[in-house]
Amino acid sequence: MAQFPITDKTEITRLPKRGVYDKDAVYAILDEALFCTLAYTRDNQAFQIPTGFCRIGDKLYLHGSVGSFYMRELAEKKPPVSISATIMDGLVLARSAFHHSVNYRSVVVFSTPEKVEDENELYTALEVFTNKMQPGRWDDVRKPTAGEWKATKLLSFKIEEASAKVRTGPPKDDDEDYTMDVWAGVVPLEITRHSPQPDPALKPGVSLPSYLK
Repeated sequence: MAQFPITDKTEITRLPKRGVYDKDAVYAILDEALFCTLAYTRDNQAFQIPTGFCRIGDKLYLHGSVGSFYMRELAEKKPPVSISATIMDGLVLARSAFHHSVNYRSVVVFSTPEKVEDENELYTALEVFTNKMQPGRWDDVRKPTAGEWKATKLLSFKIEEASAKVRTGPPKDDDEDYTMDVWAGVVPLEITRHSPQPDPALKPGVSLPSYLK
């Protein structure tokens, strides 16, 4: 079972039993999470950017406009970054306020940005990203024009230093609190796709594609 090396940045020191370094487990969380937060510093000022992403092999990919200041800065200066993604699985309701918690799966990656120059890599990454957001979508839509490709900047981030942290299960109360007349347990959470709402400008006769049913 391949694992990421434990470093001074990735080691889980608070509740270390929740730490996960297995590559397959880390990748599974990244593949399920729809959004991430990219953090870096500029002139001693911290910045964080919430954005969509995808993973291909041992790289994360983020894309944006060539006019985006932060995308240009990351591509040109290649500062160290931290990328985090979290999936909330449940609200953990304990008998005491202090022991309330959440069930979650989270990943933190430490890396440096690289501008993607290869056209095939750019095309593949945007296809994977589109299908991650909505499986089956890429084959159904108009592909980007040459001008749209030129307006798009793609950055890759090698996943070499990463770890996950996971909490599962019921609340952990103090022994004396288990006799209290207070309900305790877990309220499950998940992202749910509801019935699609058509664009008011949708052309008459265009049916709902099978991948959205």
